[in-house]
Amino acid sequence: MRTITQMSLATVLLSASVFAQAQTWTLSPSSKISFDIRSAGMSIVNGQFQKYQSQMNFDPAQPNQGSAKFVMDVNSLKLSKNSLKDMVFGDSFFHASKYKTVTFQSNQIRALGNNKYKFDGQLTMRGVTRPVSFDTTLTPNASNPNVLNVQSTTVINRSDFGMRKAIGGIGEKVNIKLEGQWKAN
Repeated sequence: MRTITQMSLATVLLSASVFAQAQTWTLSPSSKISFDIRSAGMSIVNGQFQKYQSQMNFDPAQPNQGSAKFVMDVNSLKLSKNSLKDMVFGDSFFHASKYKTVTFQSNQIRALGNNKYKFDGQLTMRGVTRPVSFDTTLTPNASNPNVLNVQSTTVINRSDFGMRKAIGGIGEKVNIKLEGQWKAN
């Protein structure tokens, strides 16, 4: 009996150490990277990137050694209001004919406890790079140890990235959101 218990414990410890090593993760196709701009509490426009590349190197035991990178295809944006397409893709906002991608590259992942993290890094949009921090929750998927559920958010000022400044600050804030699942490669 003792030998079986020792073997079971060794198997559990070996399994845990394999999961705890740094892994490379990519977002599942069902994940969503989106934004919305609000004014007076109402959503003015919502957009979702249909095409993106993602990679995260992450070890839950050593998150500060991890990294994440996203590259979103601006021309893949799907908007909630097609009537705003010319404005959003035009030179007042994304200037999609000149700037094809939006990129986030982390430079630090900080553990905050209870599966919460800060992903600090650089966001580049319209050729302008600024520091940004994403508030992120990563929770192990109960049915698959190779999946981490993710919710991540940040708020930026659109004029900080060269977009047309909002009149009176109305609609200046852009809420960026990532939700879905990281899958281990």
